[in-house]
Amino acid sequence: MDRSPDLVRPLALTVNGSLGARRAAQEIRLAQQLYTHWNTGEQRYPDAAVDRGFRDNTLPAGRPQGPTGPAVASRAFRAAVPDLRCEPAGLLVTGDKLTARLVFRGHFTGVFEGRAGRGQAVEFAAIDIQHVGARRITEDWHIEDNTTLLSQLGASAG
Repeated sequence: MDRSPDLVRPLALTVNGSLGARRAAQEIRLAQQLYTHWNTGEQRYPDAAVDRGFRDNTLPAGRPQGPTGPAVASRAFRAAVPDLRCEPAGLLVTGDKLTARLVFRGHFTGVFEGRAGRGQAVEFAAIDIQHVGARRITEDWHIEDNTTLLSQLGASAG
């Protein structure tokens, strides 16, 4: 695991034993960079971790396909929850796949769908599966607990 002070660290890490040490370190660092982006909103992290041919296989409506998608999503979410933090609660590295259990936390002090926040706490979970190519993350699948999130934002799930 990269112990650089600017990168998030998963609370739990499991690595398939058949994966070589160099490849495992590369994949763990890519995950750390991606989730540091979700933790900080800083664009340099997905620029380093996400391939130009990146594909989101669970693309939400309104989000652009490709490597700009995560940045657009982060900016939109930070408009509602400016102090958003992403905690990688667990990271599983198996072959060319990364699976992460994530916890997002912050306070709804911005605006979401025209509704202004009142500072209420936000906490919800997500699961990501990332496919790693030769050097970077090339595609992903993700699911977020939007029911909990929308309830905390005072919005409807429908």
